[in-house]
Order: sequence, then C-alpha cells, then structure tokens
Amino acid sequence: MIIDLPDTTTSQVAKQLVTVREDGGAVALGRVLTLIISARNGVAEAAIDAANDASREHPMRVIVLTTGEGESRLDAQIRVGGDAGASEVVVLHAYGDAASNEESLVTGLLLPDAPVVAWWPEDAPDNPAQSPLGRIAQRRITDAATASDVREQLAVLGSSHAPGDTDLAWTRLTHWREQLAAVLDQPPYETVTAVEVLGAAASPSTALLAAWLQLSLDVPVQWHFEDPSHWEVGIKSVRLTRASGDILLERPESSVAVLTQPGQPDHELHLPRRTLRECLAEELRRLDPDVLYGRVITEGWEKLGPPETGA
Repeated sequence: MIIDLPDTTTSQVAKQLVTVREDGGAVALGRVLTLIISARNGVAEAAIDAANDASREHPMRVIVLTTGEGESRLDAQIRVGGDAGASEVVVLHAYGDAASNEESLVTGLLLPDAPVVAWWPEDAPDNPAQSPLGRIAQRRITDAATASDVREQLAVLGSSHAPGDTDLAWTRLTHWREQLAAVLDQPPYETVTAVEVLGAAASPSTALLAAWLQLSLDVPVQWHFEDPSHWEVGIKSVRLTRASGDILLERPESSVAVLTQPGQPDHELHLPRRTLRECLAEELRRLDPDVLYGRVITEGWEKLGPPETGA
C-alpha cells in the first residue's frame, strides 16, 4: 500500500503512520531500528530496494530524505505491506526552506527507543558524524565507491573518522578477508615477508584491503591499479610472499577465485561480488562501532604507501 501526502508536514506524516499502524494491527511494533537514507532522486529507489530486502533480516522503519531547490514544500509518501518488504518506508521530498533543517524533518518520525542508522548511498558529507543526520545516528554508513576520486575520499573519511562510522567499500571485503585469514591459519605457519594487491583504480576496496594487510601483517605492501577492461571492476588479486613460496588469491571472473599455494593443487573458491543488499544487511547486524574498520581507515591508511599505476 502506498499513501501519498503532498504539501504536508512532519507532524501530519507521523499521525498518518499511527493511523496505518492502527488499521494494520501491531506489525509496526516489531521494528528494531530506524534507517535514514539521504539520497538524491536518482539513487533513492535503488537504496529503498536494498533496504526492503535487508528488512527481511532486520525489520525497520526506513526514512528516505531527498532535498531540492524551489518553493518551500514537503511532499511525503508512506509505503507499507508489499511495497515495503518487512519495513515501513517514509519518503520525504523537501524543497527550499523546508529542506534547510534535515534533523528536524526526521526526528519526529524516529522509532522510540530504537537505534538509528544513517546511510548516504552517495555524496556523503565530509564529516558524517558531525552532519545533521549523523549526529542522531549510532551508526553512519557511506560508500567511497561512488566518489570521483576514491583515494581522496578515503583520506577524508580517515581524517574525520568517529566511532560508529563505516563504509560499504570495507563491507565488500568481508569474504576476501575471511579467505586470506583462513589461508594464514593453516600450516606452514611462516611469516609473510611481502604483500602485493592488484585492483581497479575506481575500487576503494583495493586500497582498504591493502591498508588492512599493512596493519595486520606489518610488512611492505605494494598495491597496484590496472586497467580492468578484461575483468570485473574491483579487486583482482592478492599475493602473499613467504619463504616456502607465494600464496596467490586471484579472481579471474566476477564470482570465482583461484587459490594457488606451494605444493598444493589450485583451488577454485566461490567469491562473488557482493550485492548492495548483502552489504547493507551485514552492516545492520552490528550497531556497535566497527573498531577494526576505524583502525584500518586511520592507522592502516596512514602507514600505506602510494599505489603504483599501470601494472
């Protein structure tokens, strides 16, 4: 069900939500968090789709805020039932002066006594924790992959990092980190003496993986950018050098990786590129600060040298 509320106020939207809840029963009482999505019109629907999918694991209220120029006005839309997955979605289109105070637009719509997560699918503020929406959120999710200069964006995120911040470029690395950690947990237990990471220039995950390895192993890490014309954009390979020979984890196509180790046959591993829904659902599983990400985006990034291009 979709309810349109043109030229409205936040108070009227809140009253309509109460009416919907009374008419539809107590289903809304099962919501466990409020997710605020700050997005322009061009990406809002894709973000809503991802949130609706993630809501099957995390029932929530989703507040989508878009702003624009023009005469002061607030248009709203409420989506419940089949149009909202396991969530209830409130879409706010604010224009002119009505868009000047983002915090006041959403405060009256937050679920009482429930955690708040803010998500910028793109165009994140330079300091998410100090932004109007970030100040009311326990967790703040950005996506450096949408920036025009991913290295500059990662530097900005590192300089402004606060507990509770995270980035989907980091979340996309979960399976890579799991595979690499599993390999190093197997004999022979030799020290890694050098690391090489290869990926696309438009992939901040390449840089974050290199920064994580730099922080974790404290050895020289070289990372390279390569033209991804013949493979999927993203991380291409990681090479770990040890005395007995190199370990190579390489993804020649979008869903399969090949693990090569000295004295062992090659192993094919399922390593698909993660969807937006998967990454969002993972981030919503934890509402405490991601301490490791904080160390990687600050300490690891500072220790990591510049990339080599044109590998």
